[in-house]
Amino acid sequence: MDVRTVADLSPAERRAFFERDAGVDAVRDDVSGIVGRVREEGDVALREFAEEFDGVSVGNIDVTDDAERAHAQLDDADDPALDAVREAAANVRAFHERQRPEDWREEFDGRELGRRFRPIDRAGVYVPGGAAAYPSSALMGVIPATVAGVDHVAVATPPAEEINPVTLAAIHEAGADAVYQIGGAQAIAALAYGTETVTNAQKVVGPGNKWVTAAKAIVQGDVEIDFLAGPSEVLVLADETADPDLVAADLIAQAEHDPNASAVAVTGDADLAAAVAEAVDEQAAEREREETIRAALDDDASGVLHARSMPEAVLFAEEYAAEHLSIVADDDEALLERITNAGSVFLGPYSPVAAGDYATGTNHVLPTNGGAKRYGGLSVDTFLRSSTVQRLDRDALGDLSETVTTLAEAEGLEAHAESVRKRFE
Repeated sequence: MDVRTVADLSPAERRAFFERDAGVDAVRDDVSGIVGRVREEGDVALREFAEEFDGVSVGNIDVTDDAERAHAQLDDADDPALDAVREAAANVRAFHERQRPEDWREEFDGRELGRRFRPIDRAGVYVPGGAAAYPSSALMGVIPATVAGVDHVAVATPPAEEINPVTLAAIHEAGADAVYQIGGAQAIAALAYGTETVTNAQKVVGPGNKWVTAAKAIVQGDVEIDFLAGPSEVLVLADETADPDLVAADLIAQAEHDPNASAVAVTGDADLAAAVAEAVDEQAAEREREETIRAALDDDASGVLHARSMPEAVLFAEEYAAEHLSIVADDDEALLERITNAGSVFLGPYSPVAAGDYATGTNHVLPTNGGAKRYGGLSVDTFLRSSTVQRLDRDALGDLSETVTTLAEAEGLEAHAESVRKRFE
């Protein structure tokens, strides 16, 4: 892996770093057809797509009972995977409980004003499968919804001859009300519009590949979604005190997700940059998913970069707006103060991104492709609606009457003004 200099990046190289995309446009037309068929044909289309895309003949689409059985079987076997799921779930639940907002009412010059929060009724969570099992994504998607108080939380996960039992157990542990074996774009369509078996959701959330993301883009407007996410990404912002082996390990961990994942390290120290590049090459050869890792690291959106100074490195990180930002530096808090664009931040040498992916309690469903400049990751807020409340007595309305009637008449809305005057006749 070669070291590049930030100041010498060409316009094309900068675009590769700063204009990342999810690859949605390339599959949008095909996905539109899939979504349309599910909307029109329901379960029939789901079963046909399972045969075509997953190579699985699906009998029961609803596998809620299977999830409960998988949980019980792992429990009976004292499987350590279930213990890990339980600990991670407890941490995720505790962190998200802290996010619950409280209703409030206050008096403002005689006007009683307030805000209240209520959950949506039905949520759909996509839990990826296929090349790998993602029980952690079940926890990250379902638990915030249950903490918010959503009445019905449904999960869709790709079908298989035998769905990963740890994934099913995690879905049950998280508290899902229904589980469907559906994958890809067809899963998003089913959650959005419903079928004979699948209950439609008001909001669809969760990570996925470009087919899943394209489907979310298409159904958006008919239902709410969390956001459109692309391949996973990490940026490590490091100074001369960082351990190059640990920086390299975090880059490689991110790269093993997907050949399209982005892994970037940027530092103001030339020696560290060279050492990280060397360590990446050495460690990649030791990993089971070396082919995937090297494909991701060879991508134009990945690299080890040398900045002329740490302020220049910070500016690069701000423009990049990473899904995962790792800061490994002598004064990491000072660098964090200068960062506003990041999905989730990991401070210090003992805060690997993998810890947040699984078990710290923070959510790993995060904005990619620079989305952190505009919105945050999945949270309890994702599943809540807010309403404002107001109560005025006669004196409070009297104090406002001239302001209200003047503005109403300025807008040509005479009946608005009269609705106030009527109360004083």
